Order: sequence, then structure tokens, then C-alpha cells
Amino acid sequence: MDFQLRWTYKSHGRNLDFQSAFTNGKEALLIAEDLLKTGRLKEITFVDEMDQSWTLKEMKKLLQEVKEQPHYVKAYFDGGFDLSTKKAGVGAVIYYRQNGKNYRLRSSTSFDELDSNNEAEYAAFHYAVKQLEELGVHHLPVTFLGDSKVVLKQLAGEWPCYEESFNRWLDRIEEALKDLHIKPTYTHIARKENEEADTLAAQAMHGKEISSTYEIE
Repeated sequence: MDFQLRWTYKSHGRNLDFQSAFTNGKEALLIAEDLLKTGRLKEITFVDEMDQSWTLKEMKKLLQEVKEQPHYVKAYFDGGFDLSTKKAGVGAVIYYRQNGKNYRLRSSTSFDELDSNNEAEYAAFHYAVKQLEELGVHHLPVTFLGDSKVVLKQLAGEWPCYEESFNRWLDRIEEALKDLHIKPTYTHIARKENEEADTLAAQAMHGKEISSTYEIE
């Protein structure tokens, strides 16, 4: 999680307000400590990407807690549908940092009740959110990446959705994100950049489901 510093600095009898660019929590604390050494710091606040404010004491406690929880999360998703068998598969690949180490979670499952490849894409996004919930991701910004431009644009509110069945998926996704207090960023990527999630979805569609977590060196 990144933070912005906002502080009041006393100079020549005047109080001046400043704010920084966003930076990681560790660096934000180091900057705050440097400002304190000047003896001119009147007040300092840390504001995270969710627009929540923290005092210096709260910030130190938060960073210790965050270190033990998943953060810097990126979630890739993809869905597929086999018209001949009426089987759908979805895949999710989640990259995150926890306790100073980087991890990759790979997961997939199949569906029998979906009707099209488009619906599989919505189901895949919802599945990725549920994986985040199981991982313990909450009150954090998360970047979602996929090659389904329609799903991402509709979730971002940039494109309308006229299909009732797809709207139901959008409602489920938005409710799940709200429950977890996740601040989403939607990023459309080329299919070749989404190969891992695509492979997981294809394997699940043909009966091979995956669930694994690896530490990334």
C-alpha cells in the first residue's frame, strides 16, 4: 500500500501546508522522521490509496499489520466456454506480497450452468474476487487485469450492459468488492499477456482444476 504525506511546517513565523507524492509505507515513515528532525514540523498525516488518514503512531502500527497481510495485489482473470460440451472454465492468477516475500496464487474451477464465453468472463472475474476473499485481502487497492475489455469497461462504468444475465454478474461482483472494501483498478491487457489465466481456464474447462501458491524468488 502506498501513502501520501500531508504536513504543516513552521517557517519564519508562518505555518505552511505541504503534501508529497504517493510512496510506499516504509519510505513515508523515513521521510516523516527526517521532517521531525527539523524541529519545525507542526502536524503530519499519512493518507493511503483508499483516502483513509493515519497519525504517525497509527501508521507504525498499520505497517506492522500490513506486513503480515497480503498487499500490492494484482489479480489476472480469464474464462472459457466449450460449446460442444457446454462446460465452462475460469482461471485466476494473483500476485501479492506478504511478510516481505512475493507470492503467486494460481486457481481454477469449472462450471456447468453457464451459457456462453462472455458469461464465463464475468464468472472468472467474480471467481478472482472470491479468491482474494479467501486469501484475506480487504481494505486495499487491487489491480484487476484481463483480456475481456467488455467486462472491465462495464465494471468501470464506461460501457453500458444491456443483458440481464450479465447485469446480475456485475451486481454480484460489485457487491463482493464492496463487502471487502477493495478499491479496484481495471486494466485491459492483450490475450498473450493473460496466457497463464487463459491456460488455467482451458484446463478447468476440460476437467483439470488447479489450486496452488508459490513463493516467487
